[in-house]
Amino acid sequence: MTRTATDPRTRRPGGSGIVPVLAFAGIVVAVMQTLLVPVIKDLPELLGTSPSNATWVMTSTLLAGAVATPIMGRLGDLYGKRRMLIASLAVMVVGSLIAGFTSELLVMIVGRALQGFAMGAIPLGIGLMRDGLPREKLGSAMALMSSSIGVGGGLALPVAALVAQHTDWHALFFGSAGLGALSILLTLVFVPESPMRAVGTFDVWGALGLSAGLVLFLLPITKGSDWGWTSGTTLGLFGAAAFVLLLWGLMELRVKAPLVDLRTTARPAVLFTNLASIMVGVAFYAVSLVLPQLLQLPTSTGYGLGQSMVVAGLCVAPLGLTMMFTAPVYARISAKYGPKVTLMIGMLIIAVGYGAGLGLMSAAWQTIVIAVVLGAGIGLAYSSLPALIIGAVPPSETGAANGLNTLMRSIGTSVSSAVIGMVLANTANQVGGVAVPTMQGFRVSFLIATGAVLLGLVFAAFLPGRKAAANAEKPHLVASSEDAEYGEAASPELVPAGRTAQAGFRGRVLTADGVPVARAKVTLIDRRGRQAGATLSAEGGDYVLAVPSEGAYVLAVTAGGHGPLASGASHPGGVRVVEVDLALPSVVPA
Repeated sequence: MTRTATDPRTRRPGGSGIVPVLAFAGIVVAVMQTLLVPVIKDLPELLGTSPSNATWVMTSTLLAGAVATPIMGRLGDLYGKRRMLIASLAVMVVGSLIAGFTSELLVMIVGRALQGFAMGAIPLGIGLMRDGLPREKLGSAMALMSSSIGVGGGLALPVAALVAQHTDWHALFFGSAGLGALSILLTLVFVPESPMRAVGTFDVWGALGLSAGLVLFLLPITKGSDWGWTSGTTLGLFGAAAFVLLLWGLMELRVKAPLVDLRTTARPAVLFTNLASIMVGVAFYAVSLVLPQLLQLPTSTGYGLGQSMVVAGLCVAPLGLTMMFTAPVYARISAKYGPKVTLMIGMLIIAVGYGAGLGLMSAAWQTIVIAVVLGAGIGLAYSSLPALIIGAVPPSETGAANGLNTLMRSIGTSVSSAVIGMVLANTANQVGGVAVPTMQGFRVSFLIATGAVLLGLVFAAFLPGRKAAANAEKPHLVASSEDAEYGEAASPELVPAGRTAQAGFRGRVLTADGVPVARAKVTLIDRRGRQAGATLSAEGGDYVLAVPSEGAYVLAVTAGGHGPLASGASHPGGVRVVEVDLALPSVVPA
């Protein structure tokens, strides 16, 4: 899939409101995951049902979010990311209103599923930032958007606890509906639509197959502890998921415009980033399950900290706040060392946090220390993931690729919820007929999270480093600019502003600061090192070069005595335009 030639630029200077508005939207949809955590133990009574049935109120949100993320990402690539972002938020508002006016289990599950559907807003927001922001702002902006998953989840706990403790619990849903409506309004006012569009149509059968496979896979993960991990139902659903996802994968490989480009997903940079994402998701959710319970257990247990619902939420809140404040730190570290190193640093901090947490569970202030350390590590790790994905896929696929990456994190949190829930249940003590988690269970949970993040470090080690990625993007220039085999195509010409090529490359020549460079010479080199064309950039830095055929090329740019700078690019053939911006450091625009 490539970008179409509908719009003149791949990236426009973004307004100051884009980043905070998109980050706010990400936080709002992430709140849905932990909105009911403060009242989860009371749900059976509130809904008049059994505890096992009440868990569907949480499970439905998780399943809907997992299904929505890759689908909305692909729809955004095809029909507009801003449009799909607004649609996601609108579905969330409808779901919130449905849940706010009912105490019936089935209706509540429907409302909660619609709330979870909005999780597709995270990859859509990342894609909008990629398409609309200048390079110098992109790193920290994407970091903040990616971290919004944890920020929203962390901040929701104390606020939801305060609301639930002093008002009717339905007020939680009306509040989320209001936040969703506000987010839609802000998006309409401050966020422009992305000019990027992918080529192709929406893969309906691919969406249905992926949805069925995900539901069959995540359902036994979330319910396995209730059904029994060796029960026929659990094993049967896992087997069915494997079968459906295998058929889905075979079908996706045959489709011209698949929902998920599995060939791209199989690239080491994408594959190992997604595997690391699963491990980070496991680590993130572990602390959300352990610390609130530890804080609220009565002191009579000998290890419980005896705090109220609100205080417990406040002690865990630094997790989300620290994640939010790590975005600018990530931008500096990543600019110097690259997102791979930043991801590994974040994972090491997470491992240190959980390791130290094994001995820091005897006072409320110690849980705050754990939350701060883990928040810093998870914030760095989450912030690195979209940069790694975006660096490995074409811009027209960023929505779908980030949607898949967000799905991997959701799978990690699902696995974490199931495994740690099983550990806490199997190590619990019966006190007055009620199962009470033990300190042993809490420590085993922390050890599981530590093991997961260390495995994630192994996956991250296989990611290509910054030098390898740069070499892949910028092949060695071996061409002579004097080769005139292509006749008139080899002679420079000034490209009029707004002109488009029927088949070829197009973009802008920029300085490192994003300033357009006029009259820069852009030379097209084919795979055999011969000049295939040349042109001069226009006043706005725009250039257009036609290609004689599909294949791999090198774009070499020189300006003001600087260069040549070589950048590799591939053209798929046909009447398509591939967008490639060329950065030329230390050039003063003419």
